[in-house]
Amino acid sequence: MALLKEEDRNHLIEQFKSLESPVKIVVFTQEMECQYCQETRMIGEELAALSDKISLEVYDFEKDKEIAETYNIDKIPATVIMTGGDQPKDYGIRYFGIPSGYEFSSLIEDIMMISSGDSGLSAATKEMLANLEEPLHLQVFVTPTCPYCPPAVLLAHQLAFESDKVQADMVEAIEFPHLSMKYQVQGVPRTVINETIHQEGAAPEAMLLAKLKEAVAA
Repeated sequence: MALLKEEDRNHLIEQFKSLESPVKIVVFTQEMECQYCQETRMIGEELAALSDKISLEVYDFEKDKEIAETYNIDKIPATVIMTGGDQPKDYGIRYFGIPSGYEFSSLIEDIMMISSGDSGLSAATKEMLANLEEPLHLQVFVTPTCPYCPPAVLLAHQLAFESDKVQADMVEAIEFPHLSMKYQVQGVPRTVINETIHQEGAAPEAMLLAKLKEAVAA
């Protein structure tokens, strides 16, 4: 049974007609599929079927451990969105947990952004990222029913797209309760930067930029 409604599928077919560069979706699951692993894989399959500019690769987290390590995947379900085709490029854009509910819109925005080749960030943010010397790791904790979470996820993914020194993860808080507990996630979205700096809520770009500078200085 398809996850996407016919109306949504038709809308996406039209939207994907404007895709420029090829996009690859990489999904990590396992043979005894984890909770939401099957649905996450199905999302990838259904999206890839809507455009010849979108390709899909599915790997087993246990059997393909070396590939998982290459992509820095340490939990599942996991989804990577990257440039496909003859010159593939991984930007460090990750989804840990099912990208459903409100987060499905983040997934679509990522596909459109990567295909267009433009992060859409301000000149000030691009300048700061261009001068980064140390890596930044952003974890954005979300739930599928949170309407304020997609902007936080998209902004983190824009940063990763713009800079090779940034990895940005969407982490579904309910699917990974041990991480929610570790990072004291009591409300979403909550963005954790380099393990120590926190940002509550969907912060505007300038506010998150200040937090990035704080993390770099720490």
